[in-house]
Amino acid sequence: MNAWLSSLMPHLILAPILVPMGVAAIILFLGEERQRLKLTLNVLACVVLLGISIFLLQWSHKQDGSTTMGVYLTGNWPSEFGIVLVLDRLSALMMLLTSVLALACSIYSVAHWHRAGVNFHALFLLQIMGLNGVFLTGDLFNLFVFIEILLAASYGLLLHGSGRARVQAGLHYIAINLFASSLLLISISMFYGITGTLNMASLASTIPNIAAEDRSLLHVAAGILAIAILIKAAVWPMNFWLTKAYSAATAPAGALFAIMTKVGVYMILRLWTLLFGYDAGASALYGGQWLTYAGMATIAVGSIGVLSSQKLGNLAGYSAIVSSGTLLAALGFGQNLLTAGLLFYLVSSTLAVSACFLLADLMDRWRNEGKDYAPYEEEDEAPFLTPDLEGKLDAFNLDDKEQALVGRAMPAAVALLGLSFMACTLLIAGLPPLSGFIGKFAMLSAMLNPLGMGASSGQSPGTDGWILLALLIASGLLALIAFSRAGIRHFWASHDRTPPVVKVVEGIPLVILLGACVAITVQADSIMRYMQTTANGLYAPDDYIQSVLQTQPKPYPTQKIPAAAQDAAETGAEGVQP
Repeated sequence: MNAWLSSLMPHLILAPILVPMGVAAIILFLGEERQRLKLTLNVLACVVLLGISIFLLQWSHKQDGSTTMGVYLTGNWPSEFGIVLVLDRLSALMMLLTSVLALACSIYSVAHWHRAGVNFHALFLLQIMGLNGVFLTGDLFNLFVFIEILLAASYGLLLHGSGRARVQAGLHYIAINLFASSLLLISISMFYGITGTLNMASLASTIPNIAAEDRSLLHVAAGILAIAILIKAAVWPMNFWLTKAYSAATAPAGALFAIMTKVGVYMILRLWTLLFGYDAGASALYGGQWLTYAGMATIAVGSIGVLSSQKLGNLAGYSAIVSSGTLLAALGFGQNLLTAGLLFYLVSSTLAVSACFLLADLMDRWRNEGKDYAPYEEEDEAPFLTPDLEGKLDAFNLDDKEQALVGRAMPAAVALLGLSFMACTLLIAGLPPLSGFIGKFAMLSAMLNPLGMGASSGQSPGTDGWILLALLIASGLLALIAFSRAGIRHFWASHDRTPPVVKVVEGIPLVILLGACVAITVQADSIMRYMQTTANGLYAPDDYIQSVLQTQPKPYPTQKIPAAAQDAAETGAEGVQP
């Protein structure tokens, strides 16, 4: 199988975009009475995408160099003028993460959510197409195009299932993202006016040589671009829309939205290290310190939101904000060791927040006896206290009906929810032994040892580093308190409640997401090596730039090319016509 897939390279780079687009087009031609067929096509497409993503990640990591590049010239135009797709370790990692989330969410929708409105499966696949396009594109304009595709699909998914809460949150979500998209388009226009190109590799080679009188205008364009991207990354104070929107969405849509803030982090990571890296001349590391400050403010505000949340959906939403702030703050330091840790944390936190959204749906339904929303405005009684608020000290082994607890079987559904909730708590709070702790520990180690373990004697992380270190520890503590309180409320303080009904197709996605977290914990050493190699390549972008710029279009059968150009094409990265 690998040999056959290898023979399809580099054409296979286009598959993560074509597969969801083609299946979504087929689904749109099917009538509403063909729901089962639509569902089957959606799940099969996600399975195929997962297999392709695994292969692309293995292919991008097959050599020992800092990066292994795959360049695809769509339309067989030169990279400076045409649409170019670029595959490297970072884009392959993000596509694999997206595929895992897509498969879990599509399976979860089997229960009933896909029938709550029309065109769910087509919108779902179009959003996957937009996400994969963002990770693969090599120029700013097509980055804007794919962002608009995924946002347009997310508008429909957010409103899927109707309801006043979804419509109200959806209108805010749409308005904010339209504003951010306008800023993004303005900044792209400014970049083109200053540099004459929108290809990322061309921009990276042009920015160091920008005239001094145009440097300030370039920085203004970069600032506008950063604001547009940071809105999508849910940075404070531009993240007030996220919690209400994500918690109001249906469970599979909210779980898929967990990666949306990471799209903003990916764009910052890609563009900042490529365009404003150490080789950018007077613009080197432009805005990095402000990025750190914005990330730390996002951690602080998000942690307060986590502590104040009573509804599990809001708890998951604020956890997404905290993880986004953590990634942005760590990214602003511009250290490859720290970036390797944040990449590990990015994968772990995204999987955990996605699982938390699915778990919130199941637990809210159990709490409210089958309904979609629980009446949080009414306070539950505490069955473990007597009316005069004195503990039942003589009844430790009895329940509220004075029946023995010892030897009583726990329903399987309760055990699944309880273990899943415990795993989400450990992952989001960053406690051992799961991957959330490994990611945070890797970042803390990099801040305390900027030159590496055992090689940075006398080095200090500085004031910003100590503040971020304190915020990481404090955010984990506040998350632990908030999740423990929610666990007591939903498990220990419950009484006169029938066992939950959890379908197999609702339990499988939780197993997939949390099982993936366990898997990356077990394979932490090899995965961290992959992350370190990826981070090293990001801060040494020469391979990316040269691979893209040196890729030549394939000659047509009747076209002759000079021998020198042919030799350059053979020594450069692969570029083909579709």
